Amino acid sequence: MTHRTVLVINSGSSSIKYQLVDPDTGEALASGLVERIGEGRGSLTHNYDGKKVTEDDPVPNHGAGLRRVIELCNEVGPNLSEAGIVAVGHRVVQGGAYFDSATVIDDDVVERITELIPLGPLHNPANLKGIEVARELLPDVPHVAVFDTAFFRGLPKAAATYALDREIARKYQIRRYGAHGTSHQFVSRLVSDHLGRNDLKQIVLHLGNGASASAVVAGHAVDTSMGLTPLEGLVMGTRTGDIDPAVVFHLRRVAGFEIDKIDDIFNKRSGLKGLCGHNDMREVQAAADAGDPEAVLALEVYAHRLRKYIGAYAAVMGGLDVLTFTAGVGENDHRIRSAACEGLEFLGITLDPVRNETRVAGPHRISADDSRVTVLVVPTNEELAIARQCLEVI
Repeated sequence: MTHRTVLVINSGSSSIKYQLVDPDTGEALASGLVERIGEGRGSLTHNYDGKKVTEDDPVPNHGAGLRRVIELCNEVGPNLSEAGIVAVGHRVVQGGAYFDSATVIDDDVVERITELIPLGPLHNPANLKGIEVARELLPDVPHVAVFDTAFFRGLPKAAATYALDREIARKYQIRRYGAHGTSHQFVSRLVSDHLGRNDLKQIVLHLGNGASASAVVAGHAVDTSMGLTPLEGLVMGTRTGDIDPAVVFHLRRVAGFEIDKIDDIFNKRSGLKGLCGHNDMREVQAAADAGDPEAVLALEVYAHRLRKYIGAYAAVMGGLDVLTFTAGVGENDHRIRSAACEGLEFLGITLDPVRNETRVAGPHRISADDSRVTVLVVPTNEELAIARQCLEVI
């Protein structure tokens, strides 16, 4: 094979998502998912050349999962020794104050990522597990860490700083780090290329099960909704987003809940799921259509928070040129896009209902011709973004 490829690995707490990407064409040559690692019944899906292989055997740990992926590549294709792999790219959620760009992994980098576990307790340990196993199994190519927080490392101090006792904030590294940065950077760059302008004031709404907003001026992030952790900001599938911090004290004092229980409630039992019992937006919409008042309210709360952030970020930037929807919900749910833009004509945002409801592949405009603000739907591609950042580094 003549093309060069990057193997992109996204290692979660009980899953490994992977893609073999050609960074030059943007094509995914193979992809797959290992799920339920460490549980009684595991599952593995591998896609290559129109073939889909599935297995339902237990996957005791990440090492076993990644070993099986490499075996499958060599059995089903593509043969990794002939696939032209020039790097392995690893998604790492928390890069703290250390990393403002993708970085070739060595023992020092591993140590730093380990040091940042308290800031990314849900993600960094799993990311490290993926790095450890992949470096052992594929020792002959460079491994690169691409950080979810890197795009937001340069936020203005006024946006990154919490009004918390400064000594405590310094000692425990408490600031706004943001997340989903790889997606926000990829999408905002694509928008600039698509419109042929580098001076844009952009809001990007990355709406999936996790959801975040960013304000980007001339390619640089000036604000983002996720904070010290990915819990802050928009309403998400299972996360609260913005909430009065005193709710924690209230639940501790009045309900007697332990901190771990409150953490679990805020991160895993709140958001859309907490409001109406469903965290998949398609199920929330179906329940609302069937007349479930809690699902109707959940959608209203979700859209209210989106409008609030759009208005706030337009104010932060002193204007707005482009509003972009991306990720699973942002790309596929025209009703959420419509609800988010409702009543924002005063900001120069007017949707074209037909464009908004028409499915189109690739970046496309959904605003009316006379809308001062261009509203776009742009598919994100974090794997391609990671692959391209790997090439820049090596």
